[in-house]
Amino acid sequence: MIALVIIIALVLVVGVYAITTYNGLVAGRNKVEEAFSTMDVFLKKRNDMIPNIVATVKAYAKHEAETLEKVVAARNETAPLAQRIDQEKQVSAAMRNLMVRLEAYPELKASTNFLQLQQQLTGIEGEIESSRRYYNGSVRQQNDRVQQFPSNVVAGMFHFEKMPLFQAEEYERRNVDVAGMFNQ
Repeated sequence: MIALVIIIALVLVVGVYAITTYNGLVAGRNKVEEAFSTMDVFLKKRNDMIPNIVATVKAYAKHEAETLEKVVAARNETAPLAQRIDQEKQVSAAMRNLMVRLEAYPELKASTNFLQLQQQLTGIEGEIESSRRYYNGSVRQQNDRVQQFPSNVVAGMFHFEKMPLFQAEEYERRNVDVAGMFNQ
């Protein structure tokens, strides 16, 4: 009789643990999705601003505007999470590259419209940076749950997988050649 009570107690403890862990994994996945959605709001805000930047730039630098339009057109809103992260990296790289190139157009830098757009873009980039940190923190917590024992057992049973972090590209880690920029 005592053995039966112990077995039932163990089954209940394991069952409660499995349910609690599963619910924690679901909540973590939802937090990661919410974090990405938050970042996506700022990305959309930036992407909505891009046509204004392109229109302003077209009058001064046709080639740079065309390059940016191609990258933005490549962004697919319905792509899977990992693919959307890669596409966002391309858009970010194009924006940084464009802003560096536009330094060569003094009349554009003096344009009030362009200066306002540049200030707004700088603010949005700061918000994107903050939301990327929040996203990566959420992903780290979820990945810890998915990979650490004993929750990894429950995660494996229900096919929870490691989620992608938002990481800087290799070229973003290199030192900037400021002298080379002035020699172009």
